[in-house]
Amino acid sequence: MPEPEKRIWARLRAKQIYGHKFRRQYSIGKFIVDFYCPEAKLAIEIDGDTHFTQELRPYDAARQKYIESKGIHFLRFTNKDITENVEGVLVHIAEFLKHE
Repeated sequence: MPEPEKRIWARLRAKQIYGHKFRRQYSIGKFIVDFYCPEAKLAIEIDGDTHFTQELRPYDAARQKYIESKGIHFLRFTNKDITENVEGVLVHIAEFLKHE
């Protein structure tokens, strides 16, 4: 697991945010998301540099569209978001979960 994912996982695991249980590397159809909360139907992706290439953008968009078509909410963050503002990312996730 890349370092930014480890940092988020350390804060998501063990029901640390409003008691919501997250799973990591969770399969949804033929796709795998970094983190998933079944109770809130929330997928979280942490994107590294490779996700910003011209080749991968259409794949990521189609993947996200498929996952959202299953009634799953999708939050996407970058490695930079995590390394520079992990608390802000966690607040964003917590705000989403607060309203579920």
